[in-house]
Order: sequence, then C-alpha cells, then structure tokens
Amino acid sequence: MTRLRLYLDLIRFEHTLFALPFAYGGMLLAARGWPGFRTFLLVTLAMVGARTMAMALNRLIDWRIDALNPRTQNRHLPKGLVKPWETLFLALLGLALLVYAGLALNPLTARLLPVTVFFLTIYSYTKRFTWLCHYVLGLTIGAAAAGGWIAVTGSFHPTAYWLWAGVGFWIAGFDILYATQDYHFDRAYGVKSIPARFGIPLALGIARATHLLAWLCFLLAGLSYGAGSLYFLGLLLVGGLLFYEHRLVSPEDLSRVDLAFFQANVGVSLGMFLFIVLDIWL
Repeated sequence: MTRLRLYLDLIRFEHTLFALPFAYGGMLLAARGWPGFRTFLLVTLAMVGARTMAMALNRLIDWRIDALNPRTQNRHLPKGLVKPWETLFLALLGLALLVYAGLALNPLTARLLPVTVFFLTIYSYTKRFTWLCHYVLGLTIGAAAAGGWIAVTGSFHPTAYWLWAGVGFWIAGFDILYATQDYHFDRAYGVKSIPARFGIPLALGIARATHLLAWLCFLLAGLSYGAGSLYFLGLLLVGGLLFYEHRLVSPEDLSRVDLAFFQANVGVSLGMFLFIVLDIWL
C-alpha cells in the first residue's frame, strides 16, 4: 500500500480532477443524460490511462531538469524514491488502459489513438524549444472534453470543439501561472516558458487573457449546444473563480501560486461539471 501511494504521488493522481470532470461533462452533454455504465467506465479508463501515461513520461523525460531545479529536486526520481524502470512501467500501464478504452469505444476513438499518444508524449519536450509549451499542454489535456463527446457519438460537433478550446485555454492559463515559480531557473538553464521569455508581469497578463478566452469558449459551447440557464449560471460562477485565482497572484507576491493552481482550478472543473449535470437533469 505504501508503494501504491508513492506511485500515485509520483503521477500527482489528484490532478486528474482537473480534466476528468470535463470529460464527463462532454460525455453527458453528448448523451443528453446518462450514457450508460459501459461508456462511463471506458471514458474513465481512457482518462486515467492517458493521465497516468502523460505524467509518468513527464517525470521520466524531465528527470534531469528536475534534479537541477531547487523547487523540484525532491521529486521521486531525483531523490531515488522511484526507479526509472518503475516510472516507465507506469507509463506503459497507462498506455495499455488508454488503448483498450479507445479501441472498445467506437471507430473514431480508435483512429484518434495515435494522435492522442503523440501529443501525450511530445508536450513534455516542448519546453526545450518553444515558449508556447503551455498551449501545447492545453491542446493535449483539453482534448479530454472533446473525447467525452466523441466517446458517446463517434463524431465531432461544434460544442465538442468549443469545450476542447475552453479547457485548453484554461489549462494553458494556469500553467503559465505555475511556471512563474521557475522564472529564474528557466532563464538560467534555457528552459522555455512565457514567464522566462516575457517576464512575470507580462506573463500574468497573458494568463489573464488566456483565461478570458477560455471563459468565452465555454460560453460558445453552451450557446452551440442550446444549454439552459443553469449552465450559464455555472459559467458566471466559474468566471468569478478565475477572477479570484488571478487576484491571488501578483508580480510582487507569487507565494499563493499553489493555492491558485490547485484549489481554484479544482473549483472550476468540478463547478462546471456540477452545473452541466444540473442543467441536463433539471
């Protein structure tokens, strides 16, 4: 059990709460209600598998960088708490879950598997050559919302695209905030990020603009779907949470980045999911 907790901590399993509610939201919207236990289970397996694979690979790919960074040098691989082969095994286990679920859902999810695996792998490398890495991460994780829709319908739809864009910009925005913690290290070691490229004040402004785009995409998702008033009420509350998140952080005080990163963003994902559920059923 102790080893299992170590592995869950390695891949930050609790961060699954960021994207999983949006995958469920896309699934429920596409089905206009409960899609059936089989679809629910396969979507869950696909999400857990994709998240496990992506985070394990990220830890493995960034192992040497993490060992140099004072903020991350106590992570599992740099400290020797977990061996590289164990991390690779976790990634392969996640890949197996993802492939199984993708093949079992429908022909489109099966055809999209190579694209999904490519982006889950490549985004960890992007910080080595482009400061747009935050948006590649958003593009990759944002696909969860569209994936939930496709899992039910086997096709794309404007609502799925807008949900994908909304989650993508939301993820990118808070990843920019998170990267402010590594500003000095990234500049010293040539790691690419928006804070390292443009400085912290401008990076915070870019994060705010990115979250505004996310909110507008969620609005367009609701309009394209024909959502009811509860969806838009939830969207107003999400806007308030995003505003609160940016109030927590300033160029002079980055001490509450972790609070903004986890608590506010879990509120965004769970809040949107809750109001999607309420809108569909009530």
